[in-house]
Amino acid sequence: MRVQSLLQSFWKGTADDDAQELIEQLRELAPKGIEAEIAEISVNVPDWSRERCRRFWDPSRRLLRSIRHYQKWKAGAIRKWFTSYWVLQHRFWSVITGADIPLNSQIAGGLLLSHPNGVVIFPDAVIGPNCVLFQQVTIGTGGSTPGAPILGGHVEVGAGAKILGGVKIGDHAVVGANAVVVRDVPPRTTVVGIPARVISVAQHVRRK
Repeated sequence: MRVQSLLQSFWKGTADDDAQELIEQLRELAPKGIEAEIAEISVNVPDWSRERCRRFWDPSRRLLRSIRHYQKWKAGAIRKWFTSYWVLQHRFWSVITGADIPLNSQIAGGLLLSHPNGVVIFPDAVIGPNCVLFQQVTIGTGGSTPGAPILGGHVEVGAGAKILGGVKIGDHAVVGANAVVVRDVPPRTTVVGIPARVISVAQHVRRK
């Protein structure tokens, strides 16, 4: 359904840059089959190209870039000047995106913030490689299980979803829009609702 809606928006001329890029990738993969693309999404190896800025006005990637560079330079000998610069960059892009992602976040590479507005991530939360977060997502404490969430590799979290407490989200799991997750989610499952419940399990292991 997502592929169909993307194609429709493409032909109507309403697709954004990320959607058009995905459509072009689907066109290239058509002879190989969609499974070829799925198989290349790793749960262990970050795909840093997903975070590479495409242009100057690329708010979500610019925000992530400021976090990556801050964490890189904070341990250096000349860290004071560089970290101050990236702190300012982080504050600027945080205001632009409306996201609350701390500089000390524990986020593996390859994160995609398709629409970063309203995304909130607790500092102690752990996010695995190649995850996808949509708008208004909250990943934090406050659930029935003490602690902060741990997301595996290539986890997709839909718009408005809340993941609360010390829960673990398995690799390739999908959290539906507006779901409230307060219990562990097994790998390769889709959960929806309040509280979130499993509605489907993927038939194939989607990894390298």
